[in-house]
Amino acid sequence: MEQPSRTIERLLLLVVLGLLIVGCFLVLKPFLSSLMWAGIFCFATWPLYRRLEAWLGGRRTLSALLMTLIVAAVVLAPFVVIGASLAEDVKDFAAFARGYLAGGLPGSPAWLERIPLAGGLIQTFWQELVGDSARLNALLRQAIEPATGWLLVAVMALAGGVAELAMSVLIGFFLYRDGLSVVGRLTAAGERLAGEEARRLLDLGAATIRGVVYGILGTALAQGTLAGIGLAIAGVPRAALLALLTFFLSVVPAGPPLVWIPATIWLFYQGSIGWGIFMFLWGLLISSVDNVIKPMIISQGSQISFLLILLGVLGGAMAFGFIGVFIGPTLLAVGFRLLEGWIASRSTPPPVAQ
Repeated sequence: MEQPSRTIERLLLLVVLGLLIVGCFLVLKPFLSSLMWAGIFCFATWPLYRRLEAWLGGRRTLSALLMTLIVAAVVLAPFVVIGASLAEDVKDFAAFARGYLAGGLPGSPAWLERIPLAGGLIQTFWQELVGDSARLNALLRQAIEPATGWLLVAVMALAGGVAELAMSVLIGFFLYRDGLSVVGRLTAAGERLAGEEARRLLDLGAATIRGVVYGILGTALAQGTLAGIGLAIAGVPRAALLALLTFFLSVVPAGPPLVWIPATIWLFYQGSIGWGIFMFLWGLLISSVDNVIKPMIISQGSQISFLLILLGVLGGAMAFGFIGVFIGPTLLAVGFRLLEGWIASRSTPPPVAQ
């Protein structure tokens, strides 16, 4: 009779533990992306934090606070500024659209007729719209209202991403301050699950995180900063917003040219030939960063295939929003390297022929 009662007790204990795990997951689910990103950037910047802590005489709380402020200034502040600017752009666009609807369409430009094949048809259609204000207003509303809605959705998505970043920075403060105890517990749990192999796998995961984060995020920051400087020098409007777009597109192959090539064409169209040439050459410099810095930095932590990074970017963005652009590749890279390291540790070398 004693054995069945112990079995029932164990089953009840497993059920209670399962419910507790599910409950904890549901509570933490809204903060899952923030928790992961906080852990990733704390791992990546841990050596810098340790140097800062040593410089401040071992004051962990003060060191964690200063490190958190540095991360907030580098990662969070630009998004807050650009998000506020984008909100103003939505208002300006709506006001411009209303004024354009009220003022009507001007006469067709002279260059329109010189477009090969379709120039005459486009000019005729333009003139018909000039004489038919009701049709013009209907067409403009069909185009402007979706554009305004898209801009509002973009602002809301950016605001949600900024909130997640702010939460991750706040979590990062506690991870910096109590990081040694957290790492100690993770190591103890890993050793209980995987034995002596756990510490090697944790070191491998940490090196992979640093390599991927430095490679992807470092390249994105470099390309976004260079793009903002070049666009501002050339006098391209909304240089800060285009720099942010370059920052996100840097994780996509041939992403930055999607920003600087249209900017170059716009400068040539405006008659700024010199600035157009400058922007073209500066754009080549922006794109060269991806071919020089990213392979060099990522190779220090691990060799990550392009397909893995691409799937991580797309899947991370769909799973976690814009912050997932950096979480996804990091998670896939760490998982791949840990699996690779585990397989290598379990494989036995072939016997040596006598």
